[in-house]
Amino acid sequence: MKKGQVTIKDIAKELNISCSTVSRALKDFPGISPSTKKAVTELANKYNYRPNSIALSLRNQRTNVIGVIIPETVHFFFSTVISGIEDEAMKEGYNVMICQSNENYEREADSIDALMSARVDGLLVSISRETSDLEHLKKVVSEGTPMVFFDRLVEGMNASSVIVDDYQGAYDAVEHLIEQGCRHIVHLSGPSNLIIGRKRKEGYISALEDYEIPINEDNIIECRNGTEQEAERAMTQLLASGKKIDGVFASNDMAALGALKAVKKANIRIPEEVAIVGFSNWQFSSLIHPTLSSVAQPGYEMGREAAKLIFQEINESSNGKSIIRILDTELIVRESSDRKTVKAAMP
Repeated sequence: MKKGQVTIKDIAKELNISCSTVSRALKDFPGISPSTKKAVTELANKYNYRPNSIALSLRNQRTNVIGVIIPETVHFFFSTVISGIEDEAMKEGYNVMICQSNENYEREADSIDALMSARVDGLLVSISRETSDLEHLKKVVSEGTPMVFFDRLVEGMNASSVIVDDYQGAYDAVEHLIEQGCRHIVHLSGPSNLIIGRKRKEGYISALEDYEIPINEDNIIECRNGTEQEAERAMTQLLASGKKIDGVFASNDMAALGALKAVKKANIRIPEEVAIVGFSNWQFSSLIHPTLSSVAQPGYEMGREAAKLIFQEINESSNGKSIIRILDTELIVRESSDRKTVKAAMP
């Protein structure tokens, strides 16, 4: 027997029977003798025969596979989203192919091409930070492949989406800082080309306006890459400038971690002098010192809802309507911003 994946033709040749007989024996069709079925099954098991999924898909017009494109596999939030997608896909008898863009537009476009070439039945996509040209996504729609966006809403696309209420989550975080006595709050914002970055910035501004705190544009610093190092450099420069700062709201937890490190290196007490809140509630948030307050996102629920939407479209039960589902966030208050607990613990 040849090396590599064994086919029905290989089994038929070794047993000196027809390919159709092998196929019917594997499917337990009537009219095939027990001895032939036994011989075919034993040989198929011996060589680990698997049906050709591509050939099956050509006959059935479905592959029973959905493609998922995420910005980062290491991101705790996205890993929980994937869990939700996979659990829902399993219920529907589907497999999941996952590609990582690494926040890179070209890798995202290449991943789209690869998944489309694999004839996936639908796509779930969270676009990269770099993505502004939507032609590769519009091509998917024009070819009739169902597509649903998650986490990052995309303007100019007639497609369903599942997102969290980024505006309200940011508002809650900044309101909390204000209630802790902060009046000079820095916002380490996300990239302006992403709607989530703009919505979190809008929530920050609205909270300040509602509490009649002047907006200082110098306190809004875009951390485009959202990395710990980028945020630490930005905060170090801001602290060195002598500007009064008593609070930080970061658009993600890695940026919040960078801010926390810069403040600690400057020997400024957290949260007594500077209170800090992040966004996403990464696992490390409860492990560092001080523990990091953060806005939690329901990643698992987002994955399940996105999968449900794509299966509705695959099964043509969505009536062609685009749906936007918005999930609630939850502010998790920890040591990095909880001044009231610190004061209560003082002798």
